[in-house]
Amino acid sequence: MLDVLKIVGIIGGALIGFIVGLILFFLILKNFNLWLQTIVTRSRVSMLSLIAMSFRKVNSRTIVETKIMAIQAGLEGITTQALEAHYLAGGNIRRVIQALVVAQRANIDLDWDTAAAIDLAGRNVLEAVQTSVDPKVIDCPDPRTGRTTLDGVAKDGIQLKARARVTVRTNLSQLIGGATEETVIARVGEGIVSAIGSCDSYKQVLANPMLIAKAVLDKSLDSQTAFEIVSIDIADVDVGDNVGARLQADQAEADMRVAKAHAEERRAMAVAKEQEMKALTQENRAKLVLAEAEVPKALSDAFRSGHLRAAKS
Repeated sequence: MLDVLKIVGIIGGALIGFIVGLILFFLILKNFNLWLQTIVTRSRVSMLSLIAMSFRKVNSRTIVETKIMAIQAGLEGITTQALEAHYLAGGNIRRVIQALVVAQRANIDLDWDTAAAIDLAGRNVLEAVQTSVDPKVIDCPDPRTGRTTLDGVAKDGIQLKARARVTVRTNLSQLIGGATEETVIARVGEGIVSAIGSCDSYKQVLANPMLIAKAVLDKSLDSQTAFEIVSIDIADVDVGDNVGARLQADQAEADMRVAKAHAEERRAMAVAKEQEMKALTQENRAKLVLAEAEVPKALSDAFRSGHLRAAKS
């Protein structure tokens, strides 16, 4: 009986070993091409690491291709474990490596940890590096908001409608936690409206629109943002309404209405006073009639009492 159990145990162990060996054989066969590719490109990814990636649900081909891209570009210090960790964290390792390659070619100081943090923060790190190398132009105001001009009023009351084009490049050191493009557009728009309002006459702006751009640039509107403002160019300035005259007309109309209201109030008070005096007159007349009615009564009392006769003698 013991011999039978021993034979069964040996057969079971051999069968398990065969199954494990068969699984390892298929895994090695599956990853052999990738492993051979890492050998040829000196990417240094072991077969054991490739097999472990299969168990960790990591796309080994993406890891290997990204590692090869980094090695061929001359990026040092990026390990397979770092790529796997970023992949498992939900990052886009291919985009991060591409951003590092572009940064290296452009002599921009950007390391793996910073690029990975920017990517995990939800920012497109490749686009940010490209914008840092090749500045982009944004319209102010943003046409997507439905507005086409920035409306400001000079001190002489004339409205000016301006459009600006802002050239910005990415500030990688403030990309994490820095304000977005919408903040830059809002700040520039506010600065342009304020600069127009500080001009004594609209003619100054029409004669030299760069006064607005210079006034806006001097305010350092790109502080605490993910961008650095390279230049602000006034694309167009149009004359709008005479807001000052319209406001004065509105004020005059309002003053006239107030004056009419006061006059109507005084008229109503005068009418009320007149009615009050009429009522007082009627009251005094009634008192007079009552007083006149008392005279005959007083005379009769005087005759009865003899006072009237005594007064005659």
